[in-house]
Amino acid sequence: MIEKIQGGIATDHRGSIRFVNDFDMSLVKRFYIIKNADLETVRGWRAHRIEQRWFYVLSGSFSVDLVQIDNWEAPSTDLAVEQEIIKATDQQVLHVPVGYGTAFRALEANSELLVFADYGIDNAKNDDYTWPVDFFVNRVVTSD
Repeated sequence: MIEKIQGGIATDHRGSIRFVNDFDMSLVKRFYIIKNADLETVRGWRAHRIEQRWFYVLSGSFSVDLVQIDNWEAPSTDLAVEQEIIKATDQQVLHVPVGYGTAFRALEANSELLVFADYGIDNAKNDDYTWPVDFFVNRVVTSD
């Protein structure tokens, strides 16, 4: 189940601290940061059969399309695609469990997305499923 883990922000005369205290990072093995070159580029579709991911927007905002894969060798093209909008100002971590595919697009210039993964990079070659950006076409839910 896709889940949003709520954080917050503390501000005083020194500045601010953004946090997501309820995000249990005990499973995290690595992280990386995504910054798209422009607002038209869509990164996807990429899915993981055994890895889960957590996404936190450092700056700007992203549109995230999510699809639960039904068959790893030949997924249906008409699977339900859910769209989430994630923003730095929301102070949330988006948890995407095992078995989902994602496609991302930055909605603002210079948006940056911090991604956490629960397996090391050595596992990536064994759990990386990709399809063309137009493969899944059934967008059914939009949130913001």
